[in-house]
Amino acid sequence: MQKNIAAACLFAICLAGCEDQTKKSPNSIIGKTTQDVGKFDPNAKQEVSDQKIDATKDPITAPITAPLIAYGPITEKAAIASITHAVNLYNAENGRYPKDYDEFMNEIIKKNNIRLPVLPFGAKYQYDEANHQLVVVKAEGQQP
Repeated sequence: MQKNIAAACLFAICLAGCEDQTKKSPNSIIGKTTQDVGKFDPNAKQEVSDQKIDATKDPITAPITAPLIAYGPITEKAAIASITHAVNLYNAENGRYPKDYDEFMNEIIKKNNIRLPVLPFGAKYQYDEANHQLVVVKAEGQQP
């Protein structure tokens, strides 16, 4: 009987210690979304992301840091694929692409209430009117 009571007490202590101890930082971008899409200026000095994952910079820490490094490019690819699909549906329905940035924002983003994941490292979404596509522009000095 004492063994059962001891086991029950030990189980209760372990269970109490297993509550969610993780607190999400208020600065975290995980789970946050945005409708902030700027207008792409091809003449501006800005670097467009290629969505490539380069986790080989430091082979010693790569197994630990690779998922963190991959988060940005994977998020970018998913957002771009989603917008590409929405723009293609708009084209199929209307027989044309959005004529400009304002029409893109009103008819694609706002009308469909599209929420894009917030990007890491200060990267921003921009709509390229000439090519009818969403691009990701890196923040100045952005490394990953």
